[in-house]
Amino acid sequence: MKTRKEIWEIIDNGDVESLLHRAAVLHGHYCPGLALGVKGSYELVKRMGLRSDGMEDVLAVMETNNCSSDGVQLVTGCTFGNNSLIFRDLGKTAFTLTDRDGNGLRTRVKNDASEHWNDKVEDLSELFEKVVTKREGDEEDKEKLLTLSEKASIAVVHTDPDKIFEFEEVEVDIPEYAPIHESYVCRGCGEKVMASRTVERDGNIFCLNCLGEGHLELTGFGIHKVGDN
Repeated sequence: MKTRKEIWEIIDNGDVESLLHRAAVLHGHYCPGLALGVKGSYELVKRMGLRSDGMEDVLAVMETNNCSSDGVQLVTGCTFGNNSLIFRDLGKTAFTLTDRDGNGLRTRVKNDASEHWNDKVEDLSELFEKVVTKREGDEEDKEKLLTLSEKASIAVVHTDPDKIFEFEEVEVDIPEYAPIHESYVCRGCGEKVMASRTVERDGNIFCLNCLGEGHLELTGFGIHKVGDN
């Protein structure tokens, strides 16, 4: 597709900053975490020579659902929607690129990585604590935070990758291609639902909500089960 072709052309040209700007449209704003996802996944794509067409032959493995995941999806083309992104709820800013042979390259952010951009945005940590962590501050604080975050993000993508990332070859346990499920109509609410997310009771098909069976939910807290009666 034309849109994806443009991304590959940007990667071929080594224009990581343009990738960052594209990712910021998806993410909603600039931040160092997003930039790390962009920079790290760009390095994996270049070093592995793998290009996803969204058909599950190239896979990305994310170890956290933080800001970096949007950068990884934008750059690699591996997304939740095309079943090429595997999420492992480990809480680490680390990601792996692999193909179906399971021979992957993993990168993780070094513990001291922020030292390479903090000196360029001295007030960023303080403003982040005030605006994001404590949910305090006024519009002026928020605007200043966004401005400094963009500056920090640009610094990240122009930093020598070996200063902020560690790379290692890994073997990845590759899942089967995503199954295609039938859709059933729930007897309770009348809505169509994926067959694998239904329960049969007395010969009738119900969705998880109607039976109060509970379901898995991904939020900022990670994966957890909700609504289980």
